[in-house]
Amino acid sequence: QKPKQKPKQKPKQKPKQKPKQKPKQKLIQKNKKVKNMDLKIQKSGKKQASKISVADNVFAAEFNEPLIHQVLVSYMAGSRSGTKAHKSRSEVRGGGRKPWRQKGTGRARAGTIRSPLWRGGGVTFAAKPRDYSKKINKKMYKGAMRSIFSELVRQERFVCIDEFNVDDSKTKSVKDKLSKLGLKEVLIITEALTENLYLGARNIPKVDVMDTNEIDPYSLIGFEKVLITQAAVEKVEEWLS
Repeated sequence: QKPKQKPKQKPKQKPKQKPKQKPKQKLIQKNKKVKNMDLKIQKSGKKQASKISVADNVFAAEFNEPLIHQVLVSYMAGSRSGTKAHKSRSEVRGGGRKPWRQKGTGRARAGTIRSPLWRGGGVTFAAKPRDYSKKINKKMYKGAMRSIFSELVRQERFVCIDEFNVDDSKTKSVKDKLSKLGLKEVLIITEALTENLYLGARNIPKVDVMDTNEIDPYSLIGFEKVLITQAAVEKVEEWLS
């Protein structure tokens, strides 16, 4: 018998070397200089108007209509109380006994007098209290507010004033001050809301007053003009920049 020959072994192949990857370069973000723009400040009394320098990215941003629409829908949905409630057939009182026997009466079969088909019965698809609020990210909300403020400036609906104070809580005082500025339908925004201003403006139709902590997108676009004090402008710029 011939000796068995060992099978020829294939030569070992060298493992393929992976191509050397270039080291990842760290992205160094340089501090970009924020461009500024000028806003006209009206002076109360006989003083001459002046200008204030504000951030360009807050009061000269691009108009983003889809983002504003999304934020407005979220704000209006969150303001819904969602307390509507009806009673279903299981929640209406009574109806525990079968009104008549199943067969032999000639009438339609019935199991309860509180069926939705009956007068005094439950509601078929009973509404229950629910939460209508929709989540909006902080960056999206701030972006929408920047877009709204910028569009108000472009449409010349944004009026800045050095200060807006009244000595008493009379409606006539606020009305006279607005008439001097040529404003009728206006939203007044101040840094801190005073009692005299609130009481004097609450009885004037199409006029509302709020401080910088209460600003919302629905109020900003709902008035013909927005009257804001210089201190409030600086606070808004600090918030949105």
